[in-house]
Parts: sequence; C-alpha cells; structure tokens
Amino acid sequence: MAEIHLEHVSKRYMEERRPTYAVRDVSLTVEQGEFVFLIGSSGAGKSTLLRLMSGELAPDEGTVCLNNANMARLIGPWRVRAARTFGVVSQQGLLIRKRTVGENLMLAASAAGMMRRKGREAVKKALGIVGLPGVEACYPAELSIGESRRVELARAVLNSPSILLLDELTANLDDDVIWDLLHLLNELNARGTTIVMATHASQYVNILRRRVITLVDGKVAGDVKNGKYGDIVG
Repeated sequence: MAEIHLEHVSKRYMEERRPTYAVRDVSLTVEQGEFVFLIGSSGAGKSTLLRLMSGELAPDEGTVCLNNANMARLIGPWRVRAARTFGVVSQQGLLIRKRTVGENLMLAASAAGMMRRKGREAVKKALGIVGLPGVEACYPAELSIGESRRVELARAVLNSPSILLLDELTANLDDDVIWDLLHLLNELNARGTTIVMATHASQYVNILRRRVITLVDGKVAGDVKNGKYGDIVG
C-alpha cells in the first residue's frame, strides 16, 4: 500500500526578486487505489503539486510523506525505493528524438535498475498495456501526438508503480484518443494503481465523477468526492 500525505505544504519561487507561492499551505491525503483529478487554471500550481508529491521538489514549508516517511529526509537506497513507487508523465514530452521507442524505454528500464533481459520484457509488456505493441523500432517523429503520449505512459508503467502522476496527459488530443487513454487509466486503477491526473479536460472529469481537487492560486479551493469540474467545496 502507498499513501501520500501532505501537511501544510508550500513551495515558493522568486519573481522580480520577490517570493511568489506556486503552492501555498496545502494539506491533503491520497490513499492507495484512488483516482484523483487535479484541476485549476494555468499557473494554479498543479504541476508544482505533482512534483512535490513525487519528491522531485522539496517543499519550502510543511512535509510530504509517503507511507509516513518524510520524503525530504530520505537518502540513498531509501530515496531510490521511494522514487520507484511513482510513475510520472510530465507535461512536456521527454522522449529522445534520435532514439527509437525501444531505446527510449530501455533507458528508463535501466534507470529503474532492470537488467537487460528483464528490461526488454518490461518494455514489451508496457507497450502492450498502452495498446502499442511492436513499435519498438519506430522513432518518436514517426508517431502521432496520441501515440507519443501512450509511449510516455508506457515508460511510466514500466516498473509497475503503485502511483501514477500524470500532468496533462490528454492535452491536444482528439476525443477518441482521450477516451482510449481514460479507459486504459480506469483499467489500471481497477487493478489497484493510484492515479493523480492534472487536466483541463472538463467534460471527461464531469462524466467520470472521481475525486476532484481544485487549485486556485496554489491553494486547495475544493476537494470533492465524485466531483465535477469547478466544484468549490470541501
């Protein structure tokens, strides 16, 4: 089981030599097996909050805990083990254009500590999960935007993580591709994978009716079970 707990978490950055909060005094818990939509306007703090959850960023105030362990205090093998709990798809695509899909995913498998044979098996399985079997020899430029996002998702699930943190996975995709991705995410969630997904796709949030956390100016303005886009209640 993997639970994320944030207690009075804030993150600042400097703007014109003045501190500005990207995330301010956020307290929340995401339990194992939840499916959470993280919504808010551009600049509301969604991406920063996901990076805080994964441990990529350390908070300036407050604590981020994974199973009661303060992630900012983890070092060495404990930090590596915690990092492997998460599969992450960032808002910006990170595929290396001069490497094939297979090579991109094998790099991720190696970074996750897999030996070559196990890595090849994991790559094949992950591409099958996202509905792209047999594309290992393709280069990213040969894929559609939707296929590229599926490869990014395949990389995120390579190590069978307990938690997926997804930043605008469905941005700039057509409706059919979005539905296919959400169907896939629902299947992963049904198998026990926790999903936290930052999105602007309001119509899909409204249809799926999962937990909806709304950020406004870095603060939690709403946290609603079975919520809709724009619900501002706690």
